[in-house]
Parts: sequence; C-alpha cells; structure tokens
Amino acid sequence: MGFFSSNYESSGAGIPKDEPKKKGIARFFQILFRKFWKIIQVNMLYSCAFIPLIIALYAFFNMSNLKLCIAVVLICMAAFALIIGPATAAMMKILRNYTLEKHAFILTDFKKSFTDNYKKSLAVGIIDIVFIISISSAMYVYPNLAKTYDNKMIWIPFIISVSIAIVLIMMNFYAYLMIVATDISFKNVIKNSLALSFIAFKKNFLTLVISAAIILAFTVLIIFNLSFLMLLPFVPAAFIAFIVCFNSYPVIQKYVINPYYEERGEVNPELDEFSEDDEDDETIFTDMGGKEKPIESKKTKKGKTIS
Repeated sequence: MGFFSSNYESSGAGIPKDEPKKKGIARFFQILFRKFWKIIQVNMLYSCAFIPLIIALYAFFNMSNLKLCIAVVLICMAAFALIIGPATAAMMKILRNYTLEKHAFILTDFKKSFTDNYKKSLAVGIIDIVFIISISSAMYVYPNLAKTYDNKMIWIPFIISVSIAIVLIMMNFYAYLMIVATDISFKNVIKNSLALSFIAFKKNFLTLVISAAIILAFTVLIIFNLSFLMLLPFVPAAFIAFIVCFNSYPVIQKYVINPYYEERGEVNPELDEFSEDDEDDETIFTDMGGKEKPIESKKTKKGKTIS
C-alpha cells in the first residue's frame, strides 16, 4: 500500500456502533486525534499544489536573466492558478469525510475530487487569487496614502477593503464545501456562500479568529527561526481546513442540504440524530451534523447526485 493509501475493507462511521456520540469540542478532538496522521498526509498532498509558486519565487529572487525570469514566473503562476482551487476542493472533500466520520482514501479521493469538481473550484481559486492581490494592494496603498497626505478620509476605503476581505474569507468557508458536497450551480455556490457568511456570522468570525491565530503563531515561529518553514508541508493548512469543515459543514447541512430533502419529505441521510435546536452558533466547535451511516447517493432532478 502507498503512503497515502488507507487499508479499509468496508465503509462505515469508523467508530464502534454503540459508542455514545460526542458533541462539540469533545467530538472535534476525538476526530482530530483519530485522524491526526491522516490530516498530516492530506496537508503533504495539498502542499504539492504550491510547488509552482515556490519555483516562481525562487526564479524571481535568483535568476539574473530578466526575460527568462519573467517567462518562468508567468508560467509557474499560471500553473498555480490552474491547480490551487481544485486542490483546495479535493482537500476539503477528504476533510469533510473525516468530519462526517467516514473513511477516505486520501490519494484516490483527492484525485477524483480534483477532476470531478475542477471547473467550479478553478473559478473559485482564480477569484481567490485576484482577491488576495487586490486586498494586499489595498492594505499597502491606503495606509501609505493616508500617511502621505495626512487625510483621515483615506482610511474609509481601507476599512471597506478590510470588511470585504473578512466577508470573502468567510465565503470561502462554504464555497469549496458546497462544490464537493452538492451539485448546485456555480452561481448558487457564490450566492449561498455569501448568505451563509452572514447567517452564521458569529461562528464564522470565531473560525476566522482561530485560523488567524494559528497562522500568526506559525508566522512568529518562522520569523524567529526559519527552520520552522520545514513544518509547512505537514501543517497547518489541513488542520485549519479541518476546523473550517467541522464548523461550517453543519451550517451547509442545515440551510442547503436539509431543505433539499425536506422538500421531498425525506430525511438527510447524512444525519443520524441531528436536531436544529441543539445547534449553537455561538460556540465554535458546536457541531451536531455529520452523524451518518453508510449511504447510497440520492438522485437530484437533473439526475446528478448530492454526495
């Protein structure tokens, strides 16, 4: 068996049938500890998507031939743009399975999700790249303009840019998950992501704060000791993504997936003893969704599936 393979003979919840279902933060750490090494493997696989970016940075800082440098950078950045969105969707697919306590064959499921969800996730990935470049520019330009011209009014577009950045980051909590979990159109993926970023704002904001704290901690460690860069292929991307999946997917179940089944008089097969009244958006690790038994895919009106 390969490094990214899992020796599973059958599907299932991955825990004893009669074991009491834990909730909230207890369930989060139960899954995290059980899947710890698998999440590291997912992070390693996902890190491969950044190889073109690393090559581009190396070329930019080390190549003396300007024309060749520009060509290498452009090719690598184009490759990165074509890969990063689908790779993120593939990672979220596996981590969603872990959140639902389902098995995942890391390499196989990653490759399948990468290709099956390529178009939609590519579009989201490109939007993210444009967003990062735009917001980074705004963060640099507006404070310098405000300082140069001593005009406090310039801080207004800066605050607007920060607010837009927060909303777009929260939308990302849902966009990739909806792409891999549903068969809704790209337009509805964006619309629903925007709606859910406000509907579950408290939970989203706490997820954002925890994610930012983890990134800040790694940034500080790397600043003090560059050897911590060696940890990046192993953590923290997949661990942050796992937190996002754990907190955000129950919201998708409640507002996107459950209504689909309710319209048909059915119960979402992903849920076991889910109760909307038990969901507490104020607690970041509160999660009552994803307690599922092995299921077969359900057909939608278009003959496609919700997986």
